[in-house]
Amino acid sequence: MSAYLPILILLVVAGGFAVTNATVLTDLIGPRRFNRAKLDAYECGIEPTPLPAGTAGRFPIKFYLTAMLFIVFDIEIIFLYPWAQSAVALGVFGLVEMGLFIVTVFCAYAYVWRRGGLDWD
Repeated sequence: MSAYLPILILLVVAGGFAVTNATVLTDLIGPRRFNRAKLDAYECGIEPTPLPAGTAGRFPIKFYLTAMLFIVFDIEIIFLYPWAQSAVALGVFGLVEMGLFIVTVFCAYAYVWRRGGLDWD
């Protein structure tokens, strides 16, 4: 146990240093220049608009569409990793099947691109 004591002390000192810098020292010595832009909510580049009291704001669908497309294509690409691990064992059959899978993913990508799903306007 005594061999690990210096490591424990180092972790406590480093953690204390990080917490002190992040919470106390930044408030004491940091600049205090408040303005309207700093106090506004940041919504991914969308200019905040004033809303009537008690109503929820509309959020553009393009953000959801981009997130869903990312998830779909990310999950499809994850299927390449198990194939890469067992490509030799699968042989030509695995190569043909993965080629068909990649063509299918590319067709889906081309469809989304042609329909304007990747346009940000």
